[in-house]
Amino acid sequence: MDALRRPNLDLSNPCPISSICTQIPQTPTSIVSYKHQFSCFSFSRYRSKCKGLPLAQALSKEKANPQVENGVSVESNRKLVDSIAKGLIGLAAAISVCLDSPAMAESLTIAFPASRTHEVNAVQRTLVETWGLIRETFVDPTFNHQDWDSKLQQTMVEMLPLRTADAAYSKIRGMISTLGDPFTRIISPKEYQSFRIGSDGNVQGVGIFVNTEPKTGHLIVLSCVEGSPAARAGIHVGDELVEINGERLKGISGEAAAQKLRGHVGTSVTVKVHNGKKLTIDSSFREVRLPREFIKLSPISSAIIPHRTPDGHVSKTGYVKLLAFSQTAAADMKHAIHELENQGVESYILDLRNNPGGLVKAGLDVAQIWLDGDETLVNTIDRDGNMLPINMINGHALTRDPLVVLVNEGSASASEILAGALHDNGRAKLIGNRTFGKGKIQSVTELHDGSALFITVAKYLSPALHDIDQVGITPDVQCTTDMLNSPKEPGLLRKKSAVSSYLEGDSCILVAEHELDNQESKGSAS
Repeated sequence: MDALRRPNLDLSNPCPISSICTQIPQTPTSIVSYKHQFSCFSFSRYRSKCKGLPLAQALSKEKANPQVENGVSVESNRKLVDSIAKGLIGLAAAISVCLDSPAMAESLTIAFPASRTHEVNAVQRTLVETWGLIRETFVDPTFNHQDWDSKLQQTMVEMLPLRTADAAYSKIRGMISTLGDPFTRIISPKEYQSFRIGSDGNVQGVGIFVNTEPKTGHLIVLSCVEGSPAARAGIHVGDELVEINGERLKGISGEAAAQKLRGHVGTSVTVKVHNGKKLTIDSSFREVRLPREFIKLSPISSAIIPHRTPDGHVSKTGYVKLLAFSQTAAADMKHAIHELENQGVESYILDLRNNPGGLVKAGLDVAQIWLDGDETLVNTIDRDGNMLPINMINGHALTRDPLVVLVNEGSASASEILAGALHDNGRAKLIGNRTFGKGKIQSVTELHDGSALFITVAKYLSPALHDIDQVGITPDVQCTTDMLNSPKEPGLLRKKSAVSSYLEGDSCILVAEHELDNQESKGSAS
């Protein structure tokens, strides 16, 4: 839904490799972010030599782009300059592009015919920035099997007769769409400001987290903030957002939809949602008027669940729910675990359900709270197909108590990285439903006009080399409401009265407790 700007992040200065604190992103996304000074374009990579370096640096391999390193690229761009200039009417303009590569310490100049409309001319510069950053960092070096240099030429020609910035931006979005990757996108300055909204965690809105489903393009509700207007109105995970204030949302990004949902406290917004789980067409669409309120976003909540084990022992289970991977997620989780340990907790349930992701580094930092040694946390695959494991360095878990992790179809991106790390390293069993399936990592760069470009820069596999993208992670134990009512599991029913009131109806938590009992009994037997 939203992300928060780190309070000490000075956005007026270039900040290579500085992270934006993502509280609740609208799209499940794992991001690293950086900003460039645009007297030229400095296409510096997020570098790493992989093993043995701090996690903050281990997001891509130190290897220059082959297209930029060989001598052909200079000649190719000179031809591009010539071909754009030929036969076109307009004022001359040029942008210097500094290619940050050991093989090319020089810069090259891209000339283009300048639009006579001032606002379109400004977007032309954004077009060249966008093209260059994608050219240097996009995960697919074939650019979806097309000539990316020619794509710049084609888009520049299409942009020349336009008269408005909105029309010009639509051409940039059209160029990006040819990459075939829904997570590589550009958002307007206004949308980007909303993306970084409020460092205090307060958002004025209705409390919906939405995501664009890649295959259909539909806007799907990932989750709702507990107690928010959306939650009170009965909007559920998996519902499709169809209209906002009567406007159809086909082709609208998650960021744009969230912008329409947000507004001043005291105002309201009308949404039409479709519940795909209902079979009756007439009842599956409904309109809801939602008041806008202050929505407090907190990444961590915790509780103690007391229960009696099958052998009669009364134990305490620590329940920790992580809503998103913000900059403070790991620190907040450490604090929660210390408090639970001080209260005599003997086992843990980590709830990642409906967690859409956030900062990659935050997910890796949280994994280190639960793991020891030099375990592999995730494997990244760069644009050249090189697999780069990201390992802990002398990890020391805060607790070694039994752990289960809850996941569902709303667990995405950094949630899947964390779940995969804990599962594949033998630290936790997974309970719930198959996860969302986003195995890509984005960078986000603020452009000269305040817009932002998200680029998929890497893919990732779990430590056991399981592909997550568009597949998801299948839990060890499926959790359905039928399990709560099953006569074959009387132990689960007996525990229900002991669970905290707001958790007692959650069958997956009861299944998780049952799994923890099994782990503890096996540990005692051994």
